[in-house]
Amino acid sequence: MTLLLTNIGELVTQDDAVGIIHDAAVVLDGERIAWVGPAAAAPAADERIDAAGRAVIPGFVDSHAHLVFAGDRAAEFAARMAGESYTGGGIRTTVAATRSAGDDVLHAGADRLVREMRRQGTTTIEIKSGYGLSVDEEARSLRIARRLTTETTFLGAHVVPVEYQDRPDDYVALVAGPMLEAAAPHARWIDVFCERGAFDGDQAREILQAGARAGLGLRIHANQLSAGPGVRIAVELGAASADHCTHLSDADVDALAGSDTVATLLPGAEFSTRSPYPDARRLLDAGVVVALATDCNPGSSFTSSMPFCLALGVREMGLSPAEALWAATAGGARALRRDDLGVIRPGARADLVLLNAPSYLHLAYRPGVPLISTVLHDGVPL
Repeated sequence: MTLLLTNIGELVTQDDAVGIIHDAAVVLDGERIAWVGPAAAAPAADERIDAAGRAVIPGFVDSHAHLVFAGDRAAEFAARMAGESYTGGGIRTTVAATRSAGDDVLHAGADRLVREMRRQGTTTIEIKSGYGLSVDEEARSLRIARRLTTETTFLGAHVVPVEYQDRPDDYVALVAGPMLEAAAPHARWIDVFCERGAFDGDQAREILQAGARAGLGLRIHANQLSAGPGVRIAVELGAASADHCTHLSDADVDALAGSDTVATLLPGAEFSTRSPYPDARRLLDAGVVVALATDCNPGSSFTSSMPFCLALGVREMGLSPAEALWAATAGGARALRRDDLGVIRPGARADLVLLNAPSYLHLAYRPGVPLISTVLHDGVPL
């Protein structure tokens, strides 16, 4: 079944560059894009959608999210707004709630957030574990996540759980051994929170190398709360993405620029923790590939909105509207090592978003406004 999406006022293709076609059309053939070009030259199709002059962009690619959890940390947010600093210690609160929740509760909560994301134009979502922190609980979280996405990430190395707080090396051995063995069948990626109070450089390297031997791709939470070795470890090991990248030295930036590791920036976390925003302009000017993602989680960034994060990237991090949109679509795809997402070109996934606006510029120009008109995921209007 083919579908013609025509009368597009502004089509943003993101094919190699931003790429804009006015008075455009797209033909979808099942789950793939079959044709892109001027509306006047569009081939016939079985069905037709009139975009009525709206702008059309690729579906957002959210390459960093923590959706399998139970509990609520609104009080922690309120305390931060009253002046308390963010340390990451609240993760253990969510671990306790998640461990005590049933599968149905965890799945329902994650599914609700996925549906929120879809309504806001996100068509590809990476989901991490990391709130179970035991062999059985991490495997359970990943089984639930796999029901919602193929981009699943094992994050047993989120923090050291309470029962191992005096034996962190034993916990590292557990993560790199039995926990990884149980999690790997349900995961595409492995991640580590390399940070003061979580896992140091040697521990992060050990866990990531074990994940690589198990056939998982590598990601890392790096340089969020302070300067540290996370970014350089990501580059050293060929990680697909170093995420947060808030506190970077010149050597960190140079290392990223000379690699194919994407710097994934998560401005929702800075917004929710009142922390300094990463300097996206510095990274782009150095030649680093930049992605934007929500970091949706119950503690430090409880937003499911990629448009909100895009607007923050423009307002707070030095991105132009075009650069922010690229980072939220094609950049996210790069962070997942996918070349079939985040672009509108023949052969790519049929993931498109119609905006209630004449141009993609309105995503940053009108922050907080629900501009998503229609979402097509795998060629199907949602």
